[in-house]
Amino acid sequence: MKSKLTVLLVLMMSLVLFVSCKKKEVKAPAEKAVNIRVQAVEEKALRPFVETIGTLNPNEEVIVSAEVDGILRNVNVDNGTAVSKGMLLAVIDDTDYGLEVKRAEAALRQAQAIYENTKLEFGRKQSLYKEQLVTQQQFDDVSTRLSLAEADVERAKAALLLAKQKLIKTRIYSPLSGYIKEKKASAGDYVKNGTNMFVIIQNNPVKLNFTVTEKDVGKLKKGHDVIFKVDAFPGREFKGKVNIIYPSLEEKTRTLQVEALVPNPDNALKPGLFAHVILYTGSERNTILVPIISLLYEGEKVKVFVVEGDRAKERPVKTESKYGEMMEITEGIKEGEQVVVVGQQNLSEGVKVNVAR
Repeated sequence: MKSKLTVLLVLMMSLVLFVSCKKKEVKAPAEKAVNIRVQAVEEKALRPFVETIGTLNPNEEVIVSAEVDGILRNVNVDNGTAVSKGMLLAVIDDTDYGLEVKRAEAALRQAQAIYENTKLEFGRKQSLYKEQLVTQQQFDDVSTRLSLAEADVERAKAALLLAKQKLIKTRIYSPLSGYIKEKKASAGDYVKNGTNMFVIIQNNPVKLNFTVTEKDVGKLKKGHDVIFKVDAFPGREFKGKVNIIYPSLEEKTRTLQVEALVPNPDNALKPGLFAHVILYTGSERNTILVPIISLLYEGEKVKVFVVEGDRAKERPVKTESKYGEMMEITEGIKEGEQVVVVGQQNLSEGVKVNVAR
């Protein structure tokens, strides 16, 4: 009996030892790594800039109108015609205005003759008056007629000048160099004083009008450099300088209008073209850059994840300006660190990562 109990006890102890060994062989589950991609943080020497969209406009746009009534005898330009300052654009029939000049000249000659005769009479009567050979009334009468004759001469001169001005205005000249944007009248038309006849635009230089957001207003200064591209000339870059900074923001959009002047000697740039604008707001400086896609936003806070060894580390950062697909970082990260650009949404502090190559 005792031998049976001994055998049973040995078997039970063996079983316990076997189970215990089996338990020791069970391993803890392996930690799963999150697959990610990374990109090195860069430091580059860059000029700070603001990106925006703009529109090209003519430097000047004027409406040329008729200043006298009449029938258009000649029109020397058409839409798109290049014109120089002082170029003859059109002529209004001047027959009536030429006759008016002749009438005014005749009236002036008559007034001058009367004045000269009255002046001689005044001289004679003045001598006689001094010798008391004419009355005070007679002397006063000739003095009055002399003053009236002098006034008539001045009036005739003014009438002649006015007639000559009207005659001159029958010939319509360009007030500036540029191009005819629109011709509104043709030969044979009857025009009146104030009738719009031509729209002339000046395209050299051209104006580049664009807006900047409220947060960038403090960076603006007159004379800042602007570069831009237009779809009409792929690969070609144009340059200008800020000329006008408008005094107030647009209330609805909270943006500020800015204008730059751009040289256009070959007339390649046309008013109405859209422009992709880069406005430089300072001198070149060293800038820490990370891809915009690496940034995570939590309310007003911004963070990125970097890789240290095989672990993800959370870094709060401060952002500044956007440069294309990159964002400037002023605090929280340094050059050479590996920032996570794919998979960062699945990370938390200290999580194991697997960097895909």
